[in-house]
Amino acid sequence: MKIRVGYELIYDCVQPTPMLLTLNVHHSRVNDLVAPDLVTTEPPVAIAGYTDGFGNWCSRIVAPAGRIRIATTAVLNDSGKPDTVALDAIQHPVQDLPDDALVFLLGSRYCETDRLSEIAWNMFGQSPTGWGRVQAICDFVHNHIKFDYMAARSTRTAWEAFQEKTGVCRDYAHLAVALCRCMNIPARYCTGYLSDIGIPPPYGEMDFAGWFEAYLGGAWYTFDARNNEPRIGRILMARGRDATDVPISNAFGPNTLVGFKVWTDEI
Repeated sequence: MKIRVGYELIYDCVQPTPMLLTLNVHHSRVNDLVAPDLVTTEPPVAIAGYTDGFGNWCSRIVAPAGRIRIATTAVLNDSGKPDTVALDAIQHPVQDLPDDALVFLLGSRYCETDRLSEIAWNMFGQSPTGWGRVQAICDFVHNHIKFDYMAARSTRTAWEAFQEKTGVCRDYAHLAVALCRCMNIPARYCTGYLSDIGIPPPYGEMDFAGWFEAYLGGAWYTFDARNNEPRIGRILMARGRDATDVPISNAFGPNTLVGFKVWTDEI
């Protein structure tokens, strides 16, 4: 199948404002691009690309004072298959993990493993290891947090999501990531597009989505504590330790997001 994705972001800046953007489809999907996701701005500004420390494609701009529109649209080929399920994927002892997975065992800005470790071991210490343990964590998070878009807060951490029992997709992902790390399972935060393909209506307003990947059986596998079922048409944009590493934008000056649209449609 083919999927059209894109976004339109409109910012008001009170002065010229440097911005870092993480808005491109991840390089692992580059061969699927039929029409590239070129970032455009109105008014036009210089755009410089770079690759960050996690391998994500990013852009640098200086937004002028006033209003700027940042947008793209792209078309990708997609298998049409749901997320992979590998029930026999094993959990590796820490000493057997590859070096580049170790950072995803550590606490981070939004994933406080120190505050959640005892809780995690009390809840999941007797559960099956490997895939079954990660799925048990997803089941818990899915049922523990109530989705509430109006309760979204950019500062909410995994610990706070656990205590408050409310949040949006990034909060589900942060809590699941933190609990996995507490159980010595490398887990990394992911952001991207997630379609409604194969899901019955009614549909919510489209937004960027947050999920995570866990390292099991020598590979990284997708898990989604918010939806807690394999989905079709998931398109990765960026990975990192948590949302700190993969924001759609980092602005170095006062600004207001006044327009926000995201689309993901089968064509």
